[in-house]
Amino acid sequence: MNAFSFRRFWAMVLKEFIQMRRDRTTFAMMIGIPLAQLMLFGFAINSDPRNLPTVVRDADGGPYARALVRSLELSGYFRVVRDVATDAEAARLLETGEVQFVLNIPADFSRGLLRGERPQVLLEADATDPAATGSAIGAVNQLMATVVDRDLPAHRRGGVPAVDFVVHRHYNPEGITQYNVVPGLMGVVLTMTMVIITSLAITRERERGTMENLLATPVRPIEVMTGKIVPYILVGYVQVGLILLAARFLFSVPMVGSLPLLAAVTSLFIAANLAMGITFSTVAKNQLQAVQMAFFFFLPSLLLSGFMFPFRGMPEWAQNLGSVLPLTHFLRIVRGVLLKGNGVVEIMPHVWPLLAFVAVVMTIALKRYRQTLD
Repeated sequence: MNAFSFRRFWAMVLKEFIQMRRDRTTFAMMIGIPLAQLMLFGFAINSDPRNLPTVVRDADGGPYARALVRSLELSGYFRVVRDVATDAEAARLLETGEVQFVLNIPADFSRGLLRGERPQVLLEADATDPAATGSAIGAVNQLMATVVDRDLPAHRRGGVPAVDFVVHRHYNPEGITQYNVVPGLMGVVLTMTMVIITSLAITRERERGTMENLLATPVRPIEVMTGKIVPYILVGYVQVGLILLAARFLFSVPMVGSLPLLAAVTSLFIAANLAMGITFSTVAKNQLQAVQMAFFFFLPSLLLSGFMFPFRGMPEWAQNLGSVLPLTHFLRIVRGVLLKGNGVVEIMPHVWPLLAFVAVVMTIALKRYRQTLD
């Protein structure tokens, strides 16, 4: 048996570097994925969200009420975006997820404060994601003992805070994490499996040499892609069914809204991920590249969608990037339908981005597939 040869060993090392240089897509992924992780974890991820959008329902209108609102803003956790005139409007904003908090100041707030009666102020929170509101709600008690009492030095007795904050956590009053995570897993699992499986579809045909057989048939590109997509839609619904059964019977997740509505929107989300996978399969030269591209898409989807970290805790550029991803909108839809009982009107702002994503990505896939045929 020949002894180890450093010369042969070095020849193999050089061969691998040359192969790596030729495979530019794989090399770009090797550099791009660590850089993406560094940028996302270093700059975009924040587990202590601040400046959460808040609306004020001020029935008092006095200077003490304005001072109270200002005190909340100075805490850094609340960002007042507007005033609302009715309780119905405030409830609608919470249901659609446009705001995180509603501050209700009663009509007799100033009078009660001057009389030393310690008036109640209601703070309503969208608690579907406990991590998004936990820090802000926890800061309210500290706020009462410092900023509020400093700005509202009204007739306290024995160090009792001047204002009695009452917090109502809507949709998840007990702050159970599973109510937020388990429905979100539906979108995460579909993204991971649908994109990876379909990204291998055309690539596998090319590697096995069966693409020539397809080219010899009169099948059109749209027929090939839709034919590959439809079976996986059924697979996706099987996954959704299993997750919903586990959510209901293992984790006791409330299902307030319409399941048929959720099923209809889920088909659109599955189509978005399948279209993305088909696009990757037309770009990748082999199955390894296809899987790398799928992972490169899955990683930002997981981190920027609001599944692992509060969406509103990210900087604006990261929120804009996350708003392009289908998972971001699907998470809001599934949590809104199951936990809030949202209907078609409430989820529509998140449906049209999914439609636009499917249209754009499917157009790219068709164009790329025609180029592949040539």
